[in-house]
Amino acid sequence: MSQSSSKLNRTLTQAFGLFLGIAIAVWVLRGFGILTFIPGGIILLLFVLAIALAILSYVQRTWWRF
Repeated sequence: MSQSSSKLNRTLTQAFGLFLGIAIAVWVLRGFGILTFIPGGIILLLFVLAIALAILSYVQRTWWRF
């Protein structure tokens, strides 16, 4: 694995963790009634973005041309 590929994979993995952490935090805080003004679609979008980044990171790590 090349250096740039490793750096890209690390960046994608960190972005996945960031978006997943934000999505879970917002979801929990909305459940407690603290962030009631945030619509559910935004939370769903954060989860979908985190899942897409995880898939992209996996594909980048296993697919040799990417």
